[in-house]
Amino acid sequence: MNIALIGYGKMGKTIERLAVEQGHEIVLRVHSRNRDELTAENLRAADVAIEFSRPETAFRNIADCLKAGLPVVCGTTAWLDRLEEAIALCNENKGALLYASNFSIGVNLFFAVNQYLAFLMEQHPAYNPSLREIHHTEKLDAPSGTAISLANQILERLSRKTHWVNREEAAPDELSIVSVREDPAPGTHLVRYFSAVDSIEIQHVARSREGFASGALLAAAWLVGKKGFFGMRDVLGF
Repeated sequence: MNIALIGYGKMGKTIERLAVEQGHEIVLRVHSRNRDELTAENLRAADVAIEFSRPETAFRNIADCLKAGLPVVCGTTAWLDRLEEAIALCNENKGALLYASNFSIGVNLFFAVNQYLAFLMEQHPAYNPSLREIHHTEKLDAPSGTAISLANQILERLSRKTHWVNREEAAPDELSIVSVREDPAPGTHLVRYFSAVDSIEIQHVARSREGFASGALLAAAWLVGKKGFFGMRDVLGF
């Protein structure tokens, strides 16, 4: 598989290392200092693009890939105000776009558990949910994209919560997300249901970036040859 890497920070370099170990080839590396190389001609040398850049550049990168006819896997977060626009562009160009807030297989299993627990808790209003996420100090967004995904899953299933807030203090209809930034911390997400008599917690702890990178490569291989908009649930068959 020939891969175009868009975004060449720590995650991009981890993806590159694992890709080479798996026998893939990186045919294009794009970062902030050489974005002029993100041309249709260069993109067509790849089978798929993997995009882990910055929120302010993600949509433009995705658009360039779709217009060049290249399937694109995107893991950049905090740009989702333009997601519907990206999906429309994908359909218009008969392309392929796969977005996930987190590519770790473990996190996506965690998502499934979170959804089911929230479904059960709809019938037990004595339990108040909250989230806590811990990441390294270089992480650009807070709360994390994964925390927002977890929160949205809860909001879809708990009628007593209407929206999330990024603070510890929360009104009865608010879902609290607490964001902590400290080093070293690849990523921890904790969902807690508290009542007067007991509490229930589910937690995912990432030990390295390799889990995210290997999941992104799995998604890229799955996406080649497909058309439409997808997520990790499609890749994993949930």
